[in-house]
Amino acid sequence: MKMDKILDKLGIEKINEGASTGTKWLKSGGEKLESFSPVDGKKIASVYTVTNETYNQVIAQSQAAFAEWRMWPAPKRGEVVRQVGDALRKYKEPLGKLVSYEMGKSLQEGYGEVQEMIDICDFAVGMSRQLYGLTMHSERPRHRMYEQWHPLGIVGIISAFNFPVAVWAWNSAIGWICGNTCVWKPSEKTPLSAIACQNIISEVFKANDVPEGVCSLVIGHRETGEWMSNDTRIPLVSATGSTRMGKAVGSAVAARLGRSLLELGGNNSIIITEHADLNIALRAAIFGAVGTAGQRCTTTRRLIIHEAVYDAFKKKLVAAYKQLVIGDPLDESSHVGPLIDNDAVTAYTNAIVEVKKAGGKEVVKGGILTGKDFESGCYVKPCVFEAENEWAIVQHETFAPILYIMKYQTLDQAIALQNGVPQGLSSSIMTLNMRESETFLSHVGSDCGIANVNIGTSGAEIGGAFGGEKETGGGRESGSDSWKAYMRRQTNTINWSDQLPLAQGIKFTV
Repeated sequence: MKMDKILDKLGIEKINEGASTGTKWLKSGGEKLESFSPVDGKKIASVYTVTNETYNQVIAQSQAAFAEWRMWPAPKRGEVVRQVGDALRKYKEPLGKLVSYEMGKSLQEGYGEVQEMIDICDFAVGMSRQLYGLTMHSERPRHRMYEQWHPLGIVGIISAFNFPVAVWAWNSAIGWICGNTCVWKPSEKTPLSAIACQNIISEVFKANDVPEGVCSLVIGHRETGEWMSNDTRIPLVSATGSTRMGKAVGSAVAARLGRSLLELGGNNSIIITEHADLNIALRAAIFGAVGTAGQRCTTTRRLIIHEAVYDAFKKKLVAAYKQLVIGDPLDESSHVGPLIDNDAVTAYTNAIVEVKKAGGKEVVKGGILTGKDFESGCYVKPCVFEAENEWAIVQHETFAPILYIMKYQTLDQAIALQNGVPQGLSSSIMTLNMRESETFLSHVGSDCGIANVNIGTSGAEIGGAFGGEKETGGGRESGSDSWKAYMRRQTNTINWSDQLPLAQGIKFTV
């Protein structure tokens, strides 16, 4: 299917409005934002950004919708989300191709991202019948205590370019079944994927008479995210992106005593022990390091390798990198696509300069690719350096396919290296030794929100809560009981006696 037909099927015009309240598109009123594909450098389409006036119209409509939507029974809200999942199944091919073309990830990863949206819809449907509270025994006679959960209101969602649709779905599907309305600000680098999602969702919402404003979209630059962060009408802001961005959002939201759910940077490592299956470790390391051209928050950035297998594994790694095919991500023979834009390429080249300056030894040579097949200027070679964990460039997350490798002698040393960075998202250990794996998973092991054994650092399933610690922000999205982040807890005590006893045995008479 050619791209113009894909755009037509997804309802994308040459010039699009950048504000929607669900089934209606508003006059955005802002500047024209053009979306260029990093695959070939061609302009895909344009979209108008929102003005503050249009933004306020969207928020007002979302507030009004919340008053009605929260009264729908949760299973009924879940039924709408089930139909959203079915609609995404219908549009999986064109949406997956658009994600791949606009963002630059491989076609299989584009399809996988849409599948992740489908999966979270399935998860949310079941969750809509499981928003459980607890009952507690009161110390006072003829009293009953329990807790229940209520929706918050508007959930503001700020998503990043590397997963232009899936992370929005994580937040919105759970937010909707909890009774919230959602306002989405996608990355200005991937606005068309967001518009496509809004068009797909609008069909379902219209068919079910969902209130206008339950699913809203605002497209803009950093300023739009700042409006959301400072807006007291938005009780929860869920933001995905860099640690720098997350600190700004978190500070603004905290200043007004709102809630923030932050999914920020990662600096993820795989520990490869002397008891590892090196073939499994190799596959995990390669996909983790070069998948999405190193532009995942869960990308493998460090390999911590036992000295007994270091040389043998390095040899396997070099041989595997030579087999990587870099090229058009819509060609399924390609392993690695482009970086998102020229700024990302600059960050990549600057990082290489810094690691060399620090004394890093180049194991697999990097560089920018040129020629007819790489006209966008965004294609780079995945590279590998021998490095030291404490170097500033290694401590920093570079959103590019740069992998650092280092030796260790003892497991305690390896864990200290793993934990010795500011970020704490994902981690893995490769070992067939149960004592090593259990140590890694224990309270003296990995300090990350995600810790895996014999699989890589990327490729999380929606059933588990996703998120990390330290500068990764501490948020949890997707599975498990992460729905609680989108609701407020209320403790209730009911006195069904004819007396008024007080807690802690306090006596009060008048």
